[in-house]
Amino acid sequence: MASTAFSLGTYIPKNISTNRPLINKFDATALRFKSSSLEHQPVQAPNEKPITLCTRTRREAIGFGFCIGLLDAICQPKSAAAAEATPCELTLSPSGLAFCDKVVGYGPQAVKGQLIKAHYVGKLENGKVFDSSYNRGKPLTFRVGAGEVIKGWDLGILGGEGVPPMLAGGKRTLKLPPELGYGMRGAGCKGGSCIIPPESVLLFDVEFIGKA
Repeated sequence: MASTAFSLGTYIPKNISTNRPLINKFDATALRFKSSSLEHQPVQAPNEKPITLCTRTRREAIGFGFCIGLLDAICQPKSAAAAEATPCELTLSPSGLAFCDKVVGYGPQAVKGQLIKAHYVGKLENGKVFDSSYNRGKPLTFRVGAGEVIKGWDLGILGGEGVPPMLAGGKRTLKLPPELGYGMRGAGCKGGSCIIPPESVLLFDVEFIGKA
């Protein structure tokens, strides 16, 4: 794939200058979810020695704590990295957008019109990568829900029509039908060939970083 940045702008290309980077070749109007106060006291016989829960020595306590920690590490859920590597099943929404959360976020969801940052890898349906913000080392910054990105991106991040909103820190796979991507015109077309052919189904791995 060429190292030149690929625009996520509208799929209606305008006049293309060969001296500009690829990201500027498309119109940026379309891709630029009461307790009681009394404590219970132990019952104790009159002549019986008091019962204590702290009968272990410091060494025993440390050893016991290590065993508990080891058991917790073995039994804890898969890490985010492992979850990310595991294929997940796409859910189809009424709009035709399919989505799958690889990592559910932990931060706030995006607000329409908010300037946000997101990393992404864009692929054709055959798996060929046509663009990656990771390769450029810089996330995409755009105003979500304002038409600065293709419709599938706005819907996939903000949510709606059966798609839950993404939360900051989340990673989601989006499968866009042509009408939510670049449609019958395709994108990056020059000399009879297109980086994104007409009527392409697109796959995006999106990482919603958060507010810009």
